[in-house]
Amino acid sequence: MRLVFAGTPEFARIAFDALRAAGHDIPLVMTQPDRPAGRGLKLTPSPVKQAALDAGIEVAQPRSLRLNGRYPDEAAQARELLERVAPDVMVVAAYGLILPQWVLDLPRLGCLNIHASLLPRWRGAAPIQRAIEAGDVRTGVTIMQMDAGLDTGDMLLERGVPIGEDTTAAQLHDALALAGGEAIVATLAALEQGGLTPVPQPQDGVTYAAKLDKAEAALDCTQPAALLARRVRAFNPVPGASIRLAGLDDPVKVWRAQALDQAVTAAPGSVLRADAQGIDVATGEGVLRLLELQKAGGKRQPVDVFVRGWQPA
Repeated sequence: MRLVFAGTPEFARIAFDALRAAGHDIPLVMTQPDRPAGRGLKLTPSPVKQAALDAGIEVAQPRSLRLNGRYPDEAAQARELLERVAPDVMVVAAYGLILPQWVLDLPRLGCLNIHASLLPRWRGAAPIQRAIEAGDVRTGVTIMQMDAGLDTGDMLLERGVPIGEDTTAAQLHDALALAGGEAIVATLAALEQGGLTPVPQPQDGVTYAAKLDKAEAALDCTQPAALLARRVRAFNPVPGASIRLAGLDDPVKVWRAQALDQAVTAAPGSVLRADAQGIDVATGEGVLRLLELQKAGGKRQPVDVFVRGWQPA
């Protein structure tokens, strides 16, 4: 098929590579404008843009696609490009811009989104992290026919992915990205043969994955240890999880932790023990054992190394 691909981060780049490997014609890629990155805050292209440039594919980076929005000239230029390309389908994966109705209507077969959850659970911005945080044991990807709503379109194909007890957001991201690439290739193959029937999303089971906030990084020890341990995994690597420990001015980043089902009477946040096995912290329910930490400005350390350099007050 003749495709326009719209995506920005690594999750989308993997799908883009899968579509190219499957032999689809992709004359145009749309992605977010370059952003400052690194210590020097140098303008850096997105992973999708870099992959497109390496493949010699034209790239468009409008700041908006709304013809009556803040950047109408950029939106109009994007429309001219899309009309010239005349795609069969636009494939969208973590693009970062809202598609107005004129975009949804332009491709012959519409716009297909690769969404990182089994819809209608976890519509919205952070489905990977929220699934781990909630304690889900299974998630996946959904290929969805896009409409004007927030992840409300009809479903074309799903691929399930398990969530292990120790799975981090980074690990789940990689598994879902691979599943997304496989799923969109399979969807387009079926569409070419007329073998897919869109299925409306169920009205029951709808949940929303709110955008991650840096303020969520601070672990609230009045909450249950099981929830806190899941948040450590869900926020690894971004926005990260942190905790305050006695004797240190700055919060400590927590990379790994586990919940212990132990009765505790000490005040939440109290350190119950600290040795090579872990730093045990009282919570609102159970004990949170810290296993890998990082001081501000320091390196990640296993807990046996961390405790040797930590002098609690």
